[in-house]
Amino acid sequence: MDTAVRRLFATYERLTNEALVGEADVAALSRCYSTEFIGAGPAGVRTGHNDAEYREVLAQGFAGYRGIGTKSMTVDGIEVTGIDDRHCLARVSWSAVYDRGEAPDVSIDFDVTYLVQLRDDDAVVFGWIAGDEQAALRDHGISWCPLGAF
Repeated sequence: MDTAVRRLFATYERLTNEALVGEADVAALSRCYSTEFIGAGPAGVRTGHNDAEYREVLAQGFAGYRGIGTKSMTVDGIEVTGIDDRHCLARVSWSAVYDRGEAPDVSIDFDVTYLVQLRDDDAVVFGWIAGDEQAALRDHGISWCPLGAF
């Protein structure tokens, strides 16, 4: 399972960084997720479907990230905790770099815990638990109101 999870997030990291410098490959990004998923954060808990609407939200989200100067997002570490033979928690440590124009670039480190399911030899995300991204951005002088953010 560990290998499949690391392969999933290596792919997700690559697709994320490609989306930050150009148009997001939302079809490939959406393949990282199950057909239904759950997301939790400071604003509450929501469920969603991996459909055309979600792919549009992904495209809008990456446009928003580019708009606030996000240059890169790098996986710094992955801690996998098995639940059973098909499911695990993956706590992923990310580091994001933001271009602040005249000010020096800023790097923001954050963790997201993902709920991951193993299907055959591939892993997909079926949920995530994230901290307060907006507060972290504000703390570093970056403001963003996401369009259709999940």
